[in-house]
Amino acid sequence: MLQLNAYCAAISFRPTQAISMYRINQISNRITKIKNVRFGDLNLREREHLQEWLANQADALGEELLICAKEFNGFDDTKERLDLLAIDKNGALVIIENKLDDSGKDVVWQSLKYASYCSTLSKTSIAEIYQKYLDKEKPGQDAKALICEFLQEETFDEVVLNPGNDQRIIMVAAQFRKEVTSTVLWLLKHRIFLKCFKATPFQDGNDLFLTIEQVIPLPEAEELMIGISQKEVEEQDVERGNAKVQAFRVDFWHQALKALKDAGVRRYLTVSPMRDNWLYARCGVRGVRYGMVFTKDEARVEFGLATDSKENNKVLFDLLFKQRETLNATFGAELNWRRMEDKKSSLIEFSKEFDGRNRAHWPSMIAWLVEHMQRLEKTFEPQLPVIRDALAQISNEATELVNDEESDDV
Repeated sequence: MLQLNAYCAAISFRPTQAISMYRINQISNRITKIKNVRFGDLNLREREHLQEWLANQADALGEELLICAKEFNGFDDTKERLDLLAIDKNGALVIIENKLDDSGKDVVWQSLKYASYCSTLSKTSIAEIYQKYLDKEKPGQDAKALICEFLQEETFDEVVLNPGNDQRIIMVAAQFRKEVTSTVLWLLKHRIFLKCFKATPFQDGNDLFLTIEQVIPLPEAEELMIGISQKEVEEQDVERGNAKVQAFRVDFWHQALKALKDAGVRRYLTVSPMRDNWLYARCGVRGVRYGMVFTKDEARVEFGLATDSKENNKVLFDLLFKQRETLNATFGAELNWRRMEDKKSSLIEFSKEFDGRNRAHWPSMIAWLVEHMQRLEKTFEPQLPVIRDALAQISNEATELVNDEESDDV
């Protein structure tokens, strides 16, 4: 009678390497290599042997698992059977697919199908599946009680099973084809929770040994991969969020620009919708512009002084600020005058609170922007010649200063 010893190796392993096992002779202080064999050579079968071993020793897969079904075929409209169905310590379902000497090329596809089928299983359905398994394999035991004990919950009402899309897949085989490992690595990057275990039988006389080793992801890299995966997910979430926000803004500016055109505001005729929350239009003086701003909680119009020179911007601001009472009166409201000492530019603005995230409020926001852009143009258009003259005077004074310095040098 052959004796089977389960042995889970703790060394790291890469799929390109072959694992070896040695018997230690304490008398001679030597080791002897044990022969690596194929499951087929030993007449071992997938369902009768490998599946039974794992069903009764699930921790050979490196974690505590509660096996709740074997050869489960309770899916609607299909007679397909998954090898083993388990629950992990987080209450997630684990689909375990076993192969012997060769994984085959379709094992990933099979496993993903089973995971998709299992994704719809409710807590009650899982308990019923487990109870049927117990009635056949271990009569007299209560599924709900065992699930509560495994998950360390007081009552079944407190148990959470199969949350969200967190189903996991474990595949076991003696060898994994390259098309399988390549697909698994790609799926891992996209947060599909898979593991590959290499099962290797050994024979030493009448004794049989089995190593079960996690090969993808490598155990020492798994925590790092989880961290990287979480980082990638967060980055993807941010990217998706940004893309959604940007598309949201472009849609808003499309509508705002059309409203400006219909109202006869020609300032923005050559401006295209942007992904940013602001939209600027030139006024004929370099560095001086009109702006509209759209945020989640307000709409704003502004007259910006943003030439290349901070000093020039402050001079222009001070020049206009001296006329603020007249300009406020022309605009018809108290403008917000922001010299911004620590910034290069200066702003004169007016805003109103809106719920910009609610599309139902967009018509009123856009109507407000159109009206107040017209009022802003009416207020500052007459000031543009004054601004041009001031910039020209600053430029002339700078030129004269340079000429004087050159004359002194001569």
